[in-house]
Amino acid sequence: MKVRSQQGDTVDLLCWRFYGRINGTVEAVLEANPGLADLGLMLPLGTLVSMPELG
Repeated sequence: MKVRSQQGDTVDLLCWRFYGRINGTVEAVLEANPGLADLGLMLPLGTLVSMPELG
């Protein structure tokens, strides 16, 4: 599934909102989205982020 960042979103916040937890999810999201970490701490408004299924 893909989500769009809102104003002020960080990867941590997207993970919390989508998965309900942070541990282990941030790394998976960064791995599934090459270059996402290069965008900075706060994601640009409307950034499309792939949220992988976790096992």
